[in-house]
Amino acid sequence: MIKSTVFFVVLVVVFSCKTSKVKEETSESFYVGTYTKKDAKGIYKYELSKEGNLQQVGLVAETINPTFLVKSKDKKSLFAVGETNENGTGFVKSFKIEKEGLTLISNEKSGGGGPCFVAINDDNYIVTANYGGGSVGLLKADNTGKLSELLFVQQHVGKGTTNRQKAPHAHSAWFHPVKKEIISIDLGTNQLWFSTIDATKNELVLTPQKTLKMADGAGPRHLTFHPNNKWIYVLNELNNTVSLVKEKNESYYVDFSISTLPKDFVAYSKAADIHISKDGKFLYASNRGHESIVIYEVNPENGTLKTIGYEPVLGKSPRNFSLSPNENFLLVANQDTDNIISFKRNSATGMLTFVSEVSAPMPVCILF
Repeated sequence: MIKSTVFFVVLVVVFSCKTSKVKEETSESFYVGTYTKKDAKGIYKYELSKEGNLQQVGLVAETINPTFLVKSKDKKSLFAVGETNENGTGFVKSFKIEKEGLTLISNEKSGGGGPCFVAINDDNYIVTANYGGGSVGLLKADNTGKLSELLFVQQHVGKGTTNRQKAPHAHSAWFHPVKKEIISIDLGTNQLWFSTIDATKNELVLTPQKTLKMADGAGPRHLTFHPNNKWIYVLNELNNTVSLVKEKNESYYVDFSISTLPKDFVAYSKAADIHISKDGKFLYASNRGHESIVIYEVNPENGTLKTIGYEPVLGKSPRNFSLSPNENFLLVANQDTDNIISFKRNSATGMLTFVSEVSAPMPVCILF
C-alpha cells in the first residue's frame, strides 16, 4: 500500500511538471504600452494561449506614457518612449527583461517633445520620432541595454495643407531591412525623410533624395516592408489610404494608393497602424472611427492591393495591433474602450475570426 502511494505521488509530481512545461510552451507572453491616464500605470504583461485566449499577468513597469515599445535584437532589453514634454523633450527608457518584470536600466532625452515611436537596429542604434518636436532623435545602447546620451537630433522643416499639418510632426522612424537607411515619416510635413547614419560622427545624414512628398493632405503615419524588401506600404492617417512606395534608379516614388475605408463610409475616421504577413500575401491596417481592421490581398506580381474584407475591432480607437509570432492570431489594442481583442487568422484566406477579449487600461502598443 505504501509503495502504491509513493508511486502515485511520484506520478502526480512528474505529471504536474510536464503539465507546467506544456503550459509554458503553449502560451506566448507580450507587453502592452499605455497612455497613463485613468487607471493605467505603465507597461503591462499579458499572455496569449495557443487557442488565442488572452490573460493579464499584471503591471511590470511603472512609467509615464510608454506609448511605443521595442525589444533589443537579443530580446534581453526593452525600450519604451516616455511620451511627455518636459522643457521641450520627452524620454526614452531602457529596461532589463526579467521573468518577474522589467527593471529600469537607463533614461535619456529623446531630443524633442512627445516621442511616440522607437526602433532599434542590429548595431544597437536607436531612433525615436518626436511628434510634438517634429524631429528624430538618435541614441545608442550598449550590450547591457544601457542608453547613451542623445547623440543627434534631425529637425524636420516644412508643413502640409491641413490643420494637422501646420508644422512638422514626426510620427515614426524605420530601419530599412536590407539597406543602411532610415525612413522617417512626418505627418506634418507630409513627407518621408531618408537618412543614413554616419557612424564616425554618430549623426543622421540625409540621402541625395532627402524626402518623398505624399498626396496633399495624406498625413503619413506608419509603414511596413513587404518580405521581398522592395515594396513599402505607407499608411496615411489623414486621408485614410495605403500607398505603395517603390524605388527606381535609387529614387523612391508612389506607385499606387488605395482607401482603408468602404466607399459608402462618410463619417470621421483616421487610420492608425499597418502590418503585413510574413508570406507577403495579406496586408492589414486599422481604422479609428470605422473601428475596423481592413484586410487586403497583395498582388504578388506588382504589389498592388485588393480589399477583401473589414473586421470590426469590438472596441473604439484601434491605435495599434500586432500579429502573433506564429501569425495564427492578430491582436488589437483599442485605446478608448480599454480592451485588447484577439482574432484567429486564416493564413489561406487572410480573414479574421474573434476569439478572446481582455481588459487593458488605455492600451496603445502591443509587443511580442
